[in-house]
Amino acid sequence: MKLATLNDGSRDGSLVVVSRDLTRFTDVSHIAPTLRNALDNWSDIKQRLENAAHGLLVGSVPSDRFHEHDAMAPLPRAAQWADGSAYVNHVELMRRARGSELPETFWSDPLMYMGAADAMLGARDGIPVLNEDWGIDMEGEIGVIVDDVPMGATSQQAAEKIRLVVLINDVSFRALIPGELAKGFGFLQSKGPTAFSPVAVTPDELGDAWRDGKLHLPLMVQLNGEIFGKANGGIDMVFDFPTLVAHAAKTRKLSAGTIIGSGTVSNKLDGGPGKPVPEGGAGYSCIAELRTIETINSGEAETPYLGFGDTIRIEMNDDDGHSIFGAIEQIVEKVEPGNG
Repeated sequence: MKLATLNDGSRDGSLVVVSRDLTRFTDVSHIAPTLRNALDNWSDIKQRLENAAHGLLVGSVPSDRFHEHDAMAPLPRAAQWADGSAYVNHVELMRRARGSELPETFWSDPLMYMGAADAMLGARDGIPVLNEDWGIDMEGEIGVIVDDVPMGATSQQAAEKIRLVVLINDVSFRALIPGELAKGFGFLQSKGPTAFSPVAVTPDELGDAWRDGKLHLPLMVQLNGEIFGKANGGIDMVFDFPTLVAHAAKTRKLSAGTIIGSGTVSNKLDGGPGKPVPEGGAGYSCIAELRTIETINSGEAETPYLGFGDTIRIEMNDDDGHSIFGAIEQIVEKVEPGNG
């Protein structure tokens, strides 16, 4: 089942079921007005939503053309947004860029930060930025949306609470990160608003690609129309999604509508750091990784961070080449103070 939130002029939009090929939708606001409402009542209404999805498939329910640009974030205002770093290769490279060693515990205890969940971006919304000098970067990720998760849940219990899967662009301001982390209190200003795929997908819709708590498909990232990365979400993921969810729920319960991110999808190559796609590697899901590799190889970074007018695209296709979640397509937009 595929769900989306259409922009109806309200803050939380209107819930629809989308066809598997992303061409049609049927309104299900009479079942649940919003996705947050659906998640709050998932056990009671899931079957009705699935019936609507089947009706859409066989043509027995009213439908209209689905346009990805009409979709808001599936959860425009989430209960919580917590982002992990499941791909330790990415963490290792980022720490190397800052001249820091990777603690051994990072291989057994995931990193995670709490992000802003109050104003999520839709897949076609611009990336609003005040200052180009902040070191604007994309971060292609996979995320899960959960039902209520009790405090202290095991990873097995957490796995049973995963309701939906999404793609994410977790915008980072690299030039602000070192100073903020030096304070010893985590990210705040270093992170821009987060964008999500047009469609959220139930795990069963993903077939064999969803196994072992991971999504085993390449995450396709483009920068200004050129392929930048195709790292596989199931490779080099040290902490699976059930582990990440259980980590977030160690000391408190998670409310339905909480989103947990994987962190930047990142693959090694032959046991070492990755390589660009043209050189036979899987490329990168963020610019910072490439800049780190360039520094390792030649002594300095050559690739600039994003500038105003640059475009990014993040998408994932099934084995037949069909888009699963729709595409995140964003342009970096300059905004004035007080207008963002």
